[in-house]
Amino acid sequence: MKSRTLVVVAACLQAISASPFAASFDAVKRQAAAHTNSTAQIVDLGYELYQGVANATTGLNVWKGIRFAAPPTGSLRWQAPQPPIVNRSSVIPATSFHSMCPQSPPSGILPTPFVAVDEDCLFLNVYAPANASTAKLPVLVWIHGGGYGLGDGTLDMTEFINANDDGIVGVAIQYRLGAFGFLSSDEVAANGVANAGILDQTFALQWVQSYIELFGGDPTKVTISGNSAGAGSVMLQDIAYGGTLGTSLFRGSISSSPYLPTQYGYKDFMPSQAYYAFASEAGCFAGRPYGNKSQTIFECLISADSETLQRASASVSSSTVFGTWAFVPVTDGTFIQETPSQALIRRKVNGLYHLSGNNADEGGPFVPPTISNISDLISWLHTLLPMLRTEDIAKVLYYYPTPNTTLSNANDTLPEFDTPGDEGPYTALNVSSVASGQQQRANNLYAETTFVCPSYWLAEAYNGAAASGSAGYKYQYSVPFAVHGIDTYAAFGPVMPNVGPDFALAFRRIWGNFVRTGDPSISAEVAAGAASNGTGAPGWGAWPPFTLYEPRMANLNQTGGVLYVDERVGVPAYKEPGLRNKLRFVDGYQWEGGRGVRCDFWKSVWRLVPE
Repeated sequence: MKSRTLVVVAACLQAISASPFAASFDAVKRQAAAHTNSTAQIVDLGYELYQGVANATTGLNVWKGIRFAAPPTGSLRWQAPQPPIVNRSSVIPATSFHSMCPQSPPSGILPTPFVAVDEDCLFLNVYAPANASTAKLPVLVWIHGGGYGLGDGTLDMTEFINANDDGIVGVAIQYRLGAFGFLSSDEVAANGVANAGILDQTFALQWVQSYIELFGGDPTKVTISGNSAGAGSVMLQDIAYGGTLGTSLFRGSISSSPYLPTQYGYKDFMPSQAYYAFASEAGCFAGRPYGNKSQTIFECLISADSETLQRASASVSSSTVFGTWAFVPVTDGTFIQETPSQALIRRKVNGLYHLSGNNADEGGPFVPPTISNISDLISWLHTLLPMLRTEDIAKVLYYYPTPNTTLSNANDTLPEFDTPGDEGPYTALNVSSVASGQQQRANNLYAETTFVCPSYWLAEAYNGAAASGSAGYKYQYSVPFAVHGIDTYAAFGPVMPNVGPDFALAFRRIWGNFVRTGDPSISAEVAAGAASNGTGAPGWGAWPPFTLYEPRMANLNQTGGVLYVDERVGVPAYKEPGLRNKLRFVDGYQWEGGRGVRCDFWKSVWRLVPE
C-alpha cells in the first residue's frame, strides 16, 4: 500500500521535466508569452486569462485570485494537486482575493466561530512592479502561517516591494488546511497522499517556475518565505525529497519562527487517532451511518458533503492539547523522508541560501496561562510530550533550571521585563515581559522546542551543506513586545506603533537584500537609521554566517522612544518620538543563558520528541 503512495507523489512532484503537467506548462507558457497584453494587465496563462489592476499610487500591478490547481474536491480530496482545467471562454478579472481554504482552529486559543467556505481554494496572488515586464526581477513567494489549520494568502506585499526599490516580484499562495490538507493514516496513504497541503505548496512553486516570467519575475531567483507554519512549510520544502531538488524550485528560503510540532510517521498512533476521530465526527465511523455501510471509511469521506467535513475538521482540531492543532505534517517516507531535525543535522537541503529568524517572546500564546508551580509544569510537559518518561522529564528540567537568585515570593514570580539576552542575572528561562517563574519556564521551553531551535538548525544546515556556495544566516526580532508573528507586520505592514520607520526600513532591506542576492547584509547607514544623524553602524555590510563554530546572530532591536502600554496584550512598549535602531551581532549559542546547548539537547532526544 505504501508503494502506491510513493508512486503517486513522485509522479506528480519529483520528475518535473517528464510529467505531462510540465509539458502542458511549457506549451501554454509559449502561447501565453505571445498573447500577454502588459498594457491592459492581461496575462494569458494558456489555461486561463487574467486581467490585473495597475495601481498608480504604489507603482505595482496586482493580480488576485489566480488559479494554480484544479479544485481539490470530491474524488480529488486527499490526492496530489492536479493541473487546472482549461477555461478560455473569457478574461477573468483578477481584482479580488479568492475564498480562504476551510479553517480548523487550535485548542484553547483563538476562539473562531465556524464559517463554511469553498474547498476550491488553490489560488495565488501576484504583486509586480510596473517596470517588471521589461526586467527579470527576483521573486519572493509567501507561504502563510496558522498552525496548518488557519490563515490565507491575502498578505499585501506592496509595502515590502516599495521599500526595496520596486525590485522584487511577490507571490502569496494558499494551500489545503486542517484535515483537508493534513489527514494521515495507513488508509489515507493507501488511497491518496499524506501531506496534501505541503504538496499544494510545491505545486504552486512549480507554477511559479513556469509562469512568473509573464509577470516580470526571474524563475532562477526565487526565494520562498513564511511565518510560523508558513516558515515550517519552508523548512519542509527545504528538506523535500531528502534535499535532492537543488535549485529547481527556489534559490533561497526565509523562515520566520519556523513552527515544528511533533512530527510523527504517517501511520503512527497520533495521526491515526486524529483520522478516526475525524471520520467519527463526519459520520463515517462506527457503522458509517452517513453513507453506505459497504464503503470504506475513506470512501465515505470522499462522498461526504463539504460542510460536514469542515465541521468535523474544526471540531477535532479544537479538541487537542492546549495551543496545538490535530492535523499537521507527517513523515511520509518520500516527500518528507525524516524528521526535520535529523535532515538538517545531515545538511540534506534544497536551495543555496537560508535566512532564519525567531522572536523574543514566542511561546506565551501556546502555553496554558495556569502554570504556577513545578507540579503544574511537569503535568503540562507530560501532556505536551507524551512520549517522555519521568527520567526524561527530569533531564528537561535540568536543561531548563529555575533562577539561582532570590525570587520575589513563594509563587516563584518576578517583575516582568524583557531580558537583554546576554547580560544580567536573568534570562528568558525565567522572565519576559509577559511572565516569570514557572510560567515563563514553560513559555520559553515551548518557544525553543517549537520555534527557536528549528531556526537555529536551519541556519546551521546551510553552512557546510553539499551545495557549493551555500550559506545560512540568523537573527532574532526583539522589538518589545516581540510576540509570535508580530514581525510579519514590520516586514510587510501595517507597521505597529512600537516599530519606528528606521527599523522597518532596515528589516525590510534585510529581507529584500537576501531575496535579491542571497545575502542579508545592509548598509551601515540603513542599519543605523536616519535618527542616528549620519552615524553609521559598522559591520552590517558583511553579515556573518551562523555556523557551529562561530554562531553569530543578529539581534534586531530599538532603543529610546516614549513608553506606552500595548493595548493588544497590556504589555509596556515604546513608540515615537525618539525610537532609534539598536542592531548588533551576538553569540547565538550563549544567548539567553546557553540557548545553543538547549537546542542541541532537543536534537539528541528526537526519538522521544520526533521533530
